[in-house]
Amino acid sequence: MVLNFRIFLLALATFVTGTAENIIVGILPDISSGLGISRGLAGQLTSAFSVTFAVAAPAVLLLTNRFERRLVFLGAMGVFVAASLLAASSPGYAFLFAARIGMALASAAVCVVATMMATELAGPEMRGRAIGVIFMGISGSLVLGVPAGMFVSGHLGWRSVFLLLALLAALVLVLSWVVMSRTGISAGKAPGYRKHLSSWNLVAAQLVSVTMIGGHFTLFAYLAPYLLDIAGFAQGELFLAFLAFGISGVTGGHLGGRLADLFSPGKALVITTVAYLAALAAIPAALEQPVIQVVVLMVWGCISWMISPVVQGFLIAEDPEGSEAGIGLNFSAMHIGVGLGTALGGVAVDWDLLETLPWLGAGLAVLAVGLSVVATRSRIRPVCSMP
Repeated sequence: MVLNFRIFLLALATFVTGTAENIIVGILPDISSGLGISRGLAGQLTSAFSVTFAVAAPAVLLLTNRFERRLVFLGAMGVFVAASLLAASSPGYAFLFAARIGMALASAAVCVVATMMATELAGPEMRGRAIGVIFMGISGSLVLGVPAGMFVSGHLGWRSVFLLLALLAALVLVLSWVVMSRTGISAGKAPGYRKHLSSWNLVAAQLVSVTMIGGHFTLFAYLAPYLLDIAGFAQGELFLAFLAFGISGVTGGHLGGRLADLFSPGKALVITTVAYLAALAAIPAALEQPVIQVVVLMVWGCISWMISPVVQGFLIAEDPEGSEAGIGLNFSAMHIGVGLGTALGGVAVDWDLLETLPWLGAGLAVLAVGLSVVATRSRIRPVCSMP
């Protein structure tokens, strides 16, 4: 069976918004020097985006459950264009910070609604692969988005990066307006967040996203200075390193979707978290071997992007009726993890503890492994009695 082509357009939308979140990683030194702020403070632009996204993602379904998803999607893309233009013209850190919040609000709506539209277009038998394609769009922002942002910033300045994002988002908006048909409207009732949060295994699965992605961004948000100062990469090698990392990330999004379809949801969840912990712990062990270091980084990047389609596939399989609530909360959980990891890494960077980032991330990944076991063994069991 072949996936509906409109799912790939939805993935393109998540690619653009995913680039907005991760682009700071590649151009962090340029923003730091351009605005006269520390690297740690510049890194908090990613935290601000992620925390805003985490709060906004569940609210998307609460505020739009009576509207056609296509209209919500198109409106969010329009807001994203406006916020990107504000970022490009920001006279200082405060304006850029505000623009990042606007971009995050729009991105939350785009990602949540795009995922729901994709699962609707794909049907139950290809649901995991549809989610995997959406996350290929997000992880694809690392293949072209972050390296391209580094290239554009290096030649035209960091403001041009946000201008380019605005142009890409406008293109997606026009294409979506033309080809995207009407999609489902929610039944008018609030998503089942309360029921979802009352189950041990569903809460544990959500916390897998928080801890595993938190462990990832503890290092990833500061990967550029880590590669330069600790791993010994030359400045000219940084672009290729991010490109290789991004290619592996796109592969991970696809593999995570297939894993969710081919294996039992619980088994896929445990396998992914254990493999991720091993890959992250191997990074400092490979510092003296440049070739092995690149291979390890690529494996790490691949597995790190497998977790989201795997967790979402698990949530949908465990609670089909509450799938909208599960997906909305999972996007929130993911971005809480991004904010947690970026903030933790920023503290370590400002304390000159750059070399400890992989180990800090591995500590969070250990928690993810334990939570994955809790999720698969608890089944749906209430956290507390419901009235």
